[in-house]
Amino acid sequence: MKKNIYNPEYEAFAARLRQAMKDAGLKTSATLLADAFNMRYWGEGITAHAARNWMFGVSMPKQDKLKALSEVLNISPQDLLFGPQHEVHAARETQLSDGMGLGDTEMLRQYLQLQPEHKRMVRQWVRMSLVFQQNPVAPSNACSPCA
Repeated sequence: MKKNIYNPEYEAFAARLRQAMKDAGLKTSATLLADAFNMRYWGEGITAHAARNWMFGVSMPKQDKLKALSEVLNISPQDLLFGPQHEVHAARETQLSDGMGLGDTEMLRQYLQLQPEHKRMVRQWVRMSLVFQQNPVAPSNACSPCA
């Protein structure tokens, strides 16, 4: 019988995965995770046993599965792999490369202090804002008071 060797990287990933599941409103169930994952993933699906291994730090998903998993949980693959410190590091890089202003920096600092469910709401709002920005809705003449 093969012994499981403790891997702190896998354990940390498992803890972030379980937290991301809670933040996404999923019960921490390997079966539910496998079902949700298999509905999004176009390749060969996973079993509840594979999901359990991810959740308890026995193994980690490969890159293609990590991407699908992050979509299921509405979190970036980097945040699943590296945790919130990655957010701070990425924000600093963005600030240096894109010239983020003081207001943007303060907004990001405040965002990082939010509870996970509120962070999720902000991320969803930003995604929807981008969708509406890319596909603006033309005003209807029927609603115009001057028509």
